[in-house]
Amino acid sequence: MTHVRVVSLVPSVTETLLAWGLPVAACTRFCEQPDLVHVGGTKDPDVAAIVALAPDVVVMDREENRRDDAEALVAAGVSVHVTHVVDVDGVAPMLADLARAVGVDPASVSLADPIVPAADPDEWATAAVLIWRRPWMCTAATTYGSALLRRLGVANVFADGDSAYPEVTLDELAARRPTFVVLPSEPYPFAPRHVAEITDAVPGAVPILVDGRDLFWWGVRTPGAIERLGGIVRAVGRAPTS
Repeated sequence: MTHVRVVSLVPSVTETLLAWGLPVAACTRFCEQPDLVHVGGTKDPDVAAIVALAPDVVVMDREENRRDDAEALVAAGVSVHVTHVVDVDGVAPMLADLARAVGVDPASVSLADPIVPAADPDEWATAAVLIWRRPWMCTAATTYGSALLRRLGVANVFADGDSAYPEVTLDELAARRPTFVVLPSEPYPFAPRHVAEITDAVPGAVPILVDGRDLFWWGVRTPGAIERLGGIVRAVGRAPTS
């Protein structure tokens, strides 16, 4: 297959394409690729700049990007490929679809490391995954990050949320009595200074600072992310090893 000229508006896709050795014509400022051309953010891309680059395909994501921007690109005659991953099992088929969209043989870019099988359905721990502060927001069941933790045997205490990212209060969080409170580095930049706040508000829970990319960026990162996050939660929570 012939490689195509790609603009990626999805950070995890940009990382994946570069790992595959593909040139990326442009990406967003959130893709953490300072050497690439930036065309705005995930929610506010510069549509005119993207069109001017004459890409063969622009990769967007149903959750990361806005429908209005996708429609504007299509109206300008640009081909758009849309990704959507909400669980770990969806990673491999989505990568195969992405490969075909960018002119790559899917067999040549399959995940180098296998994705670990699902954990025993009897979860050994529970967690709340916070993604924002003021207001506090967390993940519910229908998110990739929640599914990734479930793969490790960690159940989401807010799995029943009325949206993918419901607002919660610290009192509600304490009432759910999670084993862990996961504090990712993005989209809100949780840092060590926030640990005491959670410890005071949610007695008995263990705050865990994690790399938000491991929790939310699906793609070539997934197998390693599962290994890294599994090591963290098992070390902190003293999970069973078998």
